[in-house]
Amino acid sequence: MSADVDTSAADDDDRSRPRPHRRGPLELRTDPEPHGTADEHLLQNADGEDFTHQDPWRVLRIQGEFVEGFGALAGLGPAVSMFGSARVDPGSREYELAEQIASRLARNGFAVITGGGPGTMEAANKGACEAGGRSVGLGIELPFEQGLNAWVDLGVNFRYFFARKTMFVKYARGFVVLPGGFGTLDELFEALTLVQTRKVTRFPVVLVGTAFWAPLWDWARTTLLAEGMIAAEDLDLVSLVDDPDDAVAAVLRDTDPYSGAGSVDV
Repeated sequence: MSADVDTSAADDDDRSRPRPHRRGPLELRTDPEPHGTADEHLLQNADGEDFTHQDPWRVLRIQGEFVEGFGALAGLGPAVSMFGSARVDPGSREYELAEQIASRLARNGFAVITGGGPGTMEAANKGACEAGGRSVGLGIELPFEQGLNAWVDLGVNFRYFFARKTMFVKYARGFVVLPGGFGTLDELFEALTLVQTRKVTRFPVVLVGTAFWAPLWDWARTTLLAEGMIAAEDLDLVSLVDDPDDAVAAVLRDTDPYSGAGSVDV
């Protein structure tokens, strides 16, 4: 004979538990939350001998992040990194665009790499996952907790932005950038700089949303180019598109033949 179980006390216990916080790859509930992030401590210009004692050990931690990232992603295969705002909501045009593009990329043989957070990142991971592709999230330790979204099936958490950025570039054969804020602009211009200076093989950088990106690119043309700060050919480093099919076509058109991807599958 079965008996009803009162779960209200257990539910109350769950609600009363402390909110988890991240420390590198760890998720902790019982330890006190650290004051500041690892990046913040690294960039502080501290005085005294303590500075010389701490930094050599930080090098080993940084090395460990690279080793962990390389080990996790080494067998990923052809991939595209997708960037965009964490602040867009499900159902918005940007969210749906990211989901559709990621789905098409997955069906053309690409893994999709994002920052693993909400908004555009979540949409891209969802699109790749539901299409049967590899859905990768590269999380970062922040003062406010985000955590990896539910659609990430391979996740790596980082303390240091520069280690995380290396993974976005090293394992991608193209970049798709949707509307976003400072973080998105940071990733975009770092990618463009690496391509422009030939630190990475020339491969596509696709900006999705011409109404959003055109003013920025007009400024690059009328100010940066006019002032001699960039070369005319630098303006050709990006493709501006609005349609998901055009975004995927731009990736496939400029991706190296050994990527393993075939014709556009929509």
